[in-house]
Amino acid sequence: MKKILAIVCLAGCFLTASAQNWKPLFNGKNLKGWTRLNGKAEYKVVDDAIVGRPVYGQPNTFLATKAEYGDFILEFDFKVEGNLNSGVQLRSHSDKKVMNGRVHGYQFEIDPSDRAWSGGIYDEAGRLWLYPLTKNPAAKRAFLKGEWNRTRVEACGKSIRTWINGVACANLWDDVDASGFIALQVHQIGSKAEESQTVSWRNIRIATDDVEQYLTREGRAPLVNMVDNSIAPEEEREGWKLLWDGKTTDGWRGAKLDEFPRKGWTIGNGVLKVEKGNGGEASNGGDIVTTRTYKNFILKVDFKITEGANSGIKYFVKPDMNKGEGSAIGCEFQILDDLRHPDAKLGVNGNRTLGSLYDLIPAPTDKPFDIKAWNTAMVIVRGNHVEHWLNGVKLIEYERNNQEWNALVAYSKYKNWPNFGNHAEGNILLQDHGDEVWFKNVKILELPDRPAFQRRDGQNGPRQNGGRGQRPRRQ
Repeated sequence: MKKILAIVCLAGCFLTASAQNWKPLFNGKNLKGWTRLNGKAEYKVVDDAIVGRPVYGQPNTFLATKAEYGDFILEFDFKVEGNLNSGVQLRSHSDKKVMNGRVHGYQFEIDPSDRAWSGGIYDEAGRLWLYPLTKNPAAKRAFLKGEWNRTRVEACGKSIRTWINGVACANLWDDVDASGFIALQVHQIGSKAEESQTVSWRNIRIATDDVEQYLTREGRAPLVNMVDNSIAPEEEREGWKLLWDGKTTDGWRGAKLDEFPRKGWTIGNGVLKVEKGNGGEASNGGDIVTTRTYKNFILKVDFKITEGANSGIKYFVKPDMNKGEGSAIGCEFQILDDLRHPDAKLGVNGNRTLGSLYDLIPAPTDKPFDIKAWNTAMVIVRGNHVEHWLNGVKLIEYERNNQEWNALVAYSKYKNWPNFGNHAEGNILLQDHGDEVWFKNVKILELPDRPAFQRRDGQNGPRQNGGRGQRPRRQ
C-alpha cells in the first residue's frame, strides 16, 4: 500500500512536467560528460545505473557534470546499500584558487542513518546545514532504505526545492550560488570494512527551458529564508513583514527615549549590534523597542552572542512602566550563555536560562544551541497562549490571564508590577544587558484575533516545558 500511495503522489507531483524538454545527463552506458573530482572513490556503470563505491582513506569524492546549470528541474532515482552517506551537488564549484579545488556548493542530502535527513540541503565545504529536516520532520519518512527513490529538485532563481517519492522535503530561499555543476557524491568512510557499501543513481535527466512554467505549485515544504533581512515572495503572501530593515533605525526607538539611542547600538553589514558595556542592565545604550505595539503574532529573531553574554527579547512591554534604572518591563525570552553567565544558576529551577520565560518558566536543559553560530528565537502569541521556540524546537508554552499565571508572577521578581504579562498588547524589545550581542532577520507575522487557546487536558494554567523536541544531531 505504501508503494502504491507513493506512485500516486509522484504522478500528481510530476504531472506538470510531462510536456517539458528533458535532456539526459547520463546515457546509461558510460560516464561521458562527467569528471571525477577531489578523491578516488569508484564510479562504474552497472545495469543502466552509476554505482559509487567508497575507498578507505579517500576524501569525499564527486562525479561532476562538465556543463554548468543555473535554473533547472532535475530528476533522478537513487538507492543506498548500507549506511553510506552521500548526496547530489547542485550549482556547485571546484576552483583551484578556492580551498585548493575542493568541491563546494549546495548539496541534496542522501542520509540512510537513523537521523533520516535525506532530501535536506547542505552547503558542502561552506555554511554546512541550510535545510536540515528538523525544519520539516514529516519528510523524514520519504526515503526508502535499500530501494530506489525517485527525486525531484527545482532550482529557479533564489528558490531550491526538493522532493523524494512525491514528498516535499526542502524549500530554501538563498542567493549565494546562481549556477554551477551537478555532481554525485560518495562520502569518505571511517574503516575499510565500509568499502562494501554503495550508492547508485539512474534515470538522471534535466530540463532547463521555461523552468518557471513547470514548477510544482502544490505540496511545498516549510520555507527557510537564508537571504538576510528579506521577505521571500512566499513569506510575503503569508503576511510576514520585517520589523528591522537591516539598514536603518526605522520602526525602533529607545525604551526610555523618543528616538533611537545615540550610543550603545551599531548597524553594519545587515547586523544590529549591542555594543559591549559594563554588563549592567540597560546601562549603556539602553533597550530598544518597536514604535508600535503588537497583539497576536509570530515573532522570529536571529541572534548570536559572545561568550558569557546576557540579553533578551521581550514582548507585552509597557515602556512607561519602569521610569527608573534597569530594563523596561515585559515577558522575556531569555538570551544567555548558560555555561558561563552566573544568571543561569539564579532564579528557580533554571528559569533564567536560555529560552526560558525569564524568572517564571524554565526551558529544558537539553536544547539546540550553538554559541558560535546564529540561532533563531521564535515567540508565538495567540490570545493568552504563548510559546517559546529555539532553532525549530519548542521549549515552553504557557497560558496567561488566569489565576495560576497570577500566582506564578506573585512569586517572581515581577510581583510588584501591576498586571504583569496580562496586557492585551505591547511593544517588542531587544535588550541591552551590557554584553556584545548581534541581531538580524527580525520579522513578524501578525495573526488575527481568535478565542483564547484551550488546553486538551481541560486545564487553564501554564504548561511548562511542553512539546519539548529532540536535540538535532550534527554532522
